[in-house]
Amino acid sequence: MSLEFRFPDVGEGIHEGKIVQWLVKEGDAVAVDQPFVKVETDKAVVDLPAPKAGGVLALRFAAGETIHVGDVIAVFGAPGENGARASAAAAPAAPALPAAPAVVPRSAALPPSHSGKILATPHTRAYARKLGVDLASAAPTGKGGRITDEDVDRALKGSTTAGFQAAPAPPSSAPAAPSAPVEITEVGPVTREPISHLRKVIAEAMAASKRTSAHVTHVDEADVTDLVELYRKVKGAVEANGGTKFSLMPIFVKAVVAMLERHPLLNASYDEARGEIVLKRYYHIGMAVDTPDGLIVPVLKNADRKDMLELAREIADVAQRARERRLSLDELKGGSFTITNIGPIGGLIATPIIHQPELAIAAFFAIKERPAVVGGAVVPRKLMNIAISFDHRIIDGAEGARAATDLVRLLENPGLLMVSL
Repeated sequence: MSLEFRFPDVGEGIHEGKIVQWLVKEGDAVAVDQPFVKVETDKAVVDLPAPKAGGVLALRFAAGETIHVGDVIAVFGAPGENGARASAAAAPAAPALPAAPAVVPRSAALPPSHSGKILATPHTRAYARKLGVDLASAAPTGKGGRITDEDVDRALKGSTTAGFQAAPAPPSSAPAAPSAPVEITEVGPVTREPISHLRKVIAEAMAASKRTSAHVTHVDEADVTDLVELYRKVKGAVEANGGTKFSLMPIFVKAVVAMLERHPLLNASYDEARGEIVLKRYYHIGMAVDTPDGLIVPVLKNADRKDMLELAREIADVAQRARERRLSLDELKGGSFTITNIGPIGGLIATPIIHQPELAIAAFFAIKERPAVVGGAVVPRKLMNIAISFDHRIIDGAEGARAATDLVRLLENPGLLMVSL
């Protein structure tokens, strides 16, 4: 009996995804829980497991296509059952004829016809626009008569008999695609490129946060001279023994947790439908990670219960896997407060956007040696700006300022931070 696999509701406001890569093909046999497809959501690239052992009867979407929660993306059959079962049952007992060469696609038997709707994924349509190729001129060789990226490449070269040619080389060995065509507008030349799924989701999330929260940003300055001196000593001792690379982030996380314990509203969310403030009794700290694909925020669960060495190892691990898009959905949800460390990049100040449904976010900026007045004398000190954006619907300006002041006090007096751990 066949089973339709629907894209599941994984929570956290995820409504759609994109097929990144099929790990099986129609006719393959799979084991229960065997990963069969990679799907990109706004949180991560995840492997979906097969719901049962058996044969892959149908794959309903092509790589690059967008899928929505509830869409049937694959059909599985009983063990030994596959998409070719009907033709196999009709075959005579005599020696079977050799299988048709794999290089001849099913859609190649007849010349292409575009009298109806042209079938192509959004990715392929964008790719064709980028190259200036009319999809009507491409011979479809994909499943169900779809036009593939390779069909677009062949149309660009003027070939209309691609279906009778040998299969193209894998994408990894194919030559680089031509640069995007230049479009002449009224004000000058431009080029266009399609937006990635992750960038689309980030854009929607940032705009939704600005529409939802009444953003206010409080900026303060911390003299972290003593903290930097202590950090350098600790870093040398930790890394000299072959330990995990030690950055300032574990210290920032611990300082933020100590601040949140004194200011619980910043560790809360607002249930507008019920008219309630949800005070979190846990400290799950989101950490913004800059990746080639866009900003990803893994969550350091129960940061208050971990020492700095544990946090250092976890931060290094999740940051690396975030850049490789290998984080699980569980590692990307449940945050109660978010930190973004812009210091390694540089900059003086910015106004970070709250990560919904949280009520606040803290940003740490570059540590720079600047003149400061200490004991009536002007001396060089290590100074760092911090910014806390908070939701003014729930958090008043005075409370936001008090929270920032406490955070500065902890950073300026590392002894106090050690006592609060």
